Amino acid sequence: MNKKKLLHKSTESFLIFSVIILLIAAPVFYFISQWLYIYETEEVLLMHKGAFVKESHSNFTEKDIKLWNKYNRDVMIVPDMGVKKDSIVGVIMYDSIAEADEPFRIIYSPVKINGKKYTYTERINLLEMEGMVFSVAAMFLVIIIILLIGIILLSKITSAKLWKPFYNTLDQIHDFEIDKNKAPHFTPTDIDEFDRLNKSLDLLIEKNTAIYKSQREFIENAAHELQTPLTLFQTKIETLSQLNLNEEQSNLVGSISNDVSRLNRLNKNLLLLSKIDNEIYFDKNPVVINNYIEKHLDFFTEQAASKSIAIKTDFRFSLKITANPTLTEVLINNLFLNAIRHNKKDGSIIVTTLENELIFQNTGVKAPLDTKKLFNRFSKSNPSSQGSGLGLAIVKKIAEANNWKIKYTFDQNLHCFSIRF
Repeated sequence: MNKKKLLHKSTESFLIFSVIILLIAAPVFYFISQWLYIYETEEVLLMHKGAFVKESHSNFTEKDIKLWNKYNRDVMIVPDMGVKKDSIVGVIMYDSIAEADEPFRIIYSPVKINGKKYTYTERINLLEMEGMVFSVAAMFLVIIIILLIGIILLSKITSAKLWKPFYNTLDQIHDFEIDKNKAPHFTPTDIDEFDRLNKSLDLLIEKNTAIYKSQREFIENAAHELQTPLTLFQTKIETLSQLNLNEEQSNLVGSISNDVSRLNRLNKNLLLLSKIDNEIYFDKNPVVINNYIEKHLDFFTEQAASKSIAIKTDFRFSLKITANPTLTEVLINNLFLNAIRHNKKDGSIIVTTLENELIFQNTGVKAPLDTKKLFNRFSKSNPSSQGSGLGLAIVKKIAEANNWKIKYTFDQNLHCFSIRF
């Protein structure tokens, strides 16, 4: 869906409204002007007839009437036509001077000259009126268009200036990352609404940043504090397992040892996430992904042996990247372990390297995973899994820290995780 900017949206609405008003106003103005001109023309005809009756014809003779008609082209005194009252009509007549049919307004009015009835006629050519009305309407249209363009340009210029603080705030919020130590600095503005928005965002960012730092420090401190007792606990369990224990005691100690190992892995993963958040792994070196996988393939094959999972490599390209070696190792390990843990018995894993992409495909449940929760921390597709629920969360965090693209797809009953470098 195409999005529109608020400024363009408001300008577009104003423009549509103005065009509609213009389209309605122009013909209305034309017809009103035309009606007013005809009305004024009729008033002129009545005024001329009144002046004739009052001043001109009191002493007219037949000879005077003939001379009048001879030298007055548009005003004629004709024998009585039976007109009882003043009558004005519009007709199209041939004009000998213009040599064309033209519109006229004609008055027929009864008059008496020396006691004899006549009909007074006068005509006025409306063609000049139509040209004048058209010219006025065209001038009106031009003025309105110029006014409209001026208003739109002025609106865009002033609106762009008025909304500049808002767009500045929007850009800074878009680029803001809470795990970075760079807080946005909003441009001061004298517009009350934008000023309140900036202050509210400042307060919100300050509170959320404080909460985020507090949580991160708590996880880091807790993980550090837990590491020592966990190590001691693991050592004591190993010492206890070497004693002469019966089968039930041995199983119990083994179960406790597995739980402590899981807790130890969880603690290390939390420490790793905290270090990635703090950007401790900043040194980068060339790393060949193919070499690392080949070097540790025996270890991963051994891990997959309990489920009889076959691991196949498809190294189409030598995938060389520039990254932190430790984080790259963690990334590959987690992808391998995830493919093993969530696989089925007698399943398979296919590892493919392309020119700038690493792909892990594995069998498993015959349904796509929930992509909304897949990379969340402590999210597990299988609650009975022995994993910590942080494996894919760490993979995503490493990818984000290096601006790599991670993608999950499900095709032909294979779960596919790809990292594009």
